[in-house]
Amino acid sequence: MRALCATDLSAASEVAIQNQTCLDCLGRIGVDEIHLVTVVSSNVHAGMPGIDFESRRGAALDRYCDVITRAGFEVETHVVRGTPHRRINGIAEAIVADLVVVGSRGKSPLENRVIGSTARNLARTTVVPLVVNRIERGDEDLAPVRKHLFRHVLYATDFSENASRAFEAFTYLRHATRRATLVHVRTPKDPELTAAEHPSAMDRLRERAETLEEWGIETEIDVREGDPAGEILRSEAAHSPTITLVGSRGQSRMRRLLLGSVSEQIVAEADANVLLVPPSRA
Repeated sequence: MRALCATDLSAASEVAIQNQTCLDCLGRIGVDEIHLVTVVSSNVHAGMPGIDFESRRGAALDRYCDVITRAGFEVETHVVRGTPHRRINGIAEAIVADLVVVGSRGKSPLENRVIGSTARNLARTTVVPLVVNRIERGDEDLAPVRKHLFRHVLYATDFSENASRAFEAFTYLRHATRRATLVHVRTPKDPELTAAEHPSAMDRLRERAETLEEWGIETEIDVREGDPAGEILRSEAAHSPTITLVGSRGQSRMRRLLLGSVSEQIVAEADANVLLVPPSRA
């Protein structure tokens, strides 16, 4: 598998890239090639007085490459100019990336959780599965919110086609996943469905749980009712997963639920990491 790791050379990006546990997690799911991408704003020029961007960027990328190479990955760097999320998406398509990883600052004790503009824009436009790796300030320094990216996955589904596509991510996540929580949120807009026409939400979740348990993943089910994004976030708070897995821009045949807005809210407000799976490129 080929992963693209986006970095703006900030402290949060450095923590995300240099965290050995996160690299180990990527290795377990089959990643063997990592492309480091940093996007330079068109407003930044090497000749700006008092700022040596070129040497700083080169030193940082050399340091990151050394860490990634020693962890056993092939590594390649890309330095480009333009709008970050557009250039990241373009490179992801060009190299046929299987995964994009971006670090995102968490919240401080004095402020609400916010998400960087690049991570937010990638959540809206990503063309490949996107991992938002949460970084927050601890007592002394920045650190990942959850060291193990994929150990406990909370999978949110509305049973749409794209939610099913997100579930397929378990085919590679299972090598690093020990626990899974499957959550479905019923809304007042759900039509009345007879058992003869459709299996119940619980039955559908049980089918998925059986698949995961065959792979040795301890699985639990959580069916809720209310606002989808709010209840998924409450489920995350209740189960404390290391990552929340959700599809984007899906639409269920059972009800009109555009997961684009739901997934965007989850990416913006979740406490843990998020794995966002977009529709198929085809």
